[in-house]
Amino acid sequence: MSSFLRQFARQFAQLDKDNLQRLGELYTDDVRFTDPLHEVQGLGQLRGYFAELYANVNELRFDFHGFDQIAEGEGYLRWVMSYRHPRLAGGRLIRVDGCSHLRWRDKVYCHRDYFDAGAMLYEHLPILGRAIAWLKRRMG
Repeated sequence: MSSFLRQFARQFAQLDKDNLQRLGELYTDDVRFTDPLHEVQGLGQLRGYFAELYANVNELRFDFHGFDQIAEGEGYLRWVMSYRHPRLAGGRLIRVDGCSHLRWRDKVYCHRDYFDAGAMLYEHLPILGRAIAWLKRRMG
């Protein structure tokens, strides 16, 4: 079990729209951050991405439940993201399972998130959500 991963998860879970300057405590200036919807390079772009993310939701929380170091300076965090967006799912709480692959020295320089973008976003859009639900029923 990695103390770095636990510390990172604790600090990351405390982030919100009012303290994004703390990203510099977690990430290097040249961090590369990738998720199924975005890729950003550098701490400035990462701050912009998170600022936009927090500005568009009413609530956002990460609950971490897995801390797996696989090598020196490399590991995975498993989490559940819970959020409310005023234009998705009627403003109800949406939960998405995911994991983050991190590489670090003293701070994280590479962060890649894995999650189901459909479960996070597309399934909750009015027209597209109905189409995805129909496809799932047909395939199931």
